[in-house]
Amino acid sequence: MSEADYASARQALIPYGLGNAAVEPLGSGLINETFLVSSADERFVLQRLNPVFNPKINCDFDKLTRHLESAGAITQRVVSVSEEPRRLWLEQDGYIWRLCTYVPGVCFDRLENTGQAMQAGALLGRFHRLVSDLSLNLHGDRLGVHDTARHLQNLENALAEHRDHRYYDSIAALGERVLAEAARLPALPELPDRMVHGDPKISNLVFDEDSGAGICMIDLDTLAYMPLPLEIGDAVRSWCNPKGEDERQGQFRMDYFAAAMSGYADKTRALLQPQEWQSFVPAARTIMVELAARFCTDALRESYFGWNDKVFPDRSTHNQVRAEGQLNLHQSFCEHAEQAGQIVASAFDV
Repeated sequence: MSEADYASARQALIPYGLGNAAVEPLGSGLINETFLVSSADERFVLQRLNPVFNPKINCDFDKLTRHLESAGAITQRVVSVSEEPRRLWLEQDGYIWRLCTYVPGVCFDRLENTGQAMQAGALLGRFHRLVSDLSLNLHGDRLGVHDTARHLQNLENALAEHRDHRYYDSIAALGERVLAEAARLPALPELPDRMVHGDPKISNLVFDEDSGAGICMIDLDTLAYMPLPLEIGDAVRSWCNPKGEDERQGQFRMDYFAAAMSGYADKTRALLQPQEWQSFVPAARTIMVELAARFCTDALRESYFGWNDKVFPDRSTHNQVRAEGQLNLHQSFCEHAEQAGQIVASAFDV
């Protein structure tokens, strides 16, 4: 972050009475700019929201976290800029800023053991159970986020439209691999939509630093309604890949998967229909290939995903690595797909 970013953050804190607070970067997210704010013995989280988000998602955030808190769950809460009238966000220099309470704990970019995997599963399961009776008219634009057919069509369009791209030959070969894997994906059944977190990657879960227990989920701007197995697929492709997204050699850890399913099923066994948990394995395969397609598309269009300029020379190269990593993760998972299905059935006591 630049000094201008810090100056802008300090300016945004003035209406909250925190103009003299210490400000430092927080987390590794690539969407919102996030700062840890420290004042006396209090800490807060300040975020400059990406313009892709409707400011009214803060109303969804507030209603969700009130609901979670009323159920006894630990959660972040929005800090109001003012109470009369109640304002949940601040507009400054063309950006939307939000201040939240800080939940002490630790986040990981990659899981390190099966104990963490079990806690992650339990945490997401508890979240799904607690929001199962909550109805929100969401302001986020997440419709079709896992419309796999649309993402595959976008890839085909990008391959046709960007033949002059400097890396076209290598990206086209990668794209053909993605499309070939997509053609072999099992069909998913019609399933009910449920409220989900929308981005359950491992860095969006907070753990107790001492006990390792899961505390809460953060980055709640991605709330969506979708079939729940797609959320599980998105979770396990993150949790069970110790290589992470930024390496070509994706590797699926079946022991992490077993632990995560055990923790998840313990919290949701009475909530899910059999057809839902029976779709976890094909949904996980779908998400890996879909994400590979999205990364491959952006390797050509270079317009969507953030990228790490400290490691990669450009956005396209980073997204090529990401796409290949998801393809290799999918291959690793497929080698043990039958075992994965048995793990899920066992977790749900079948």
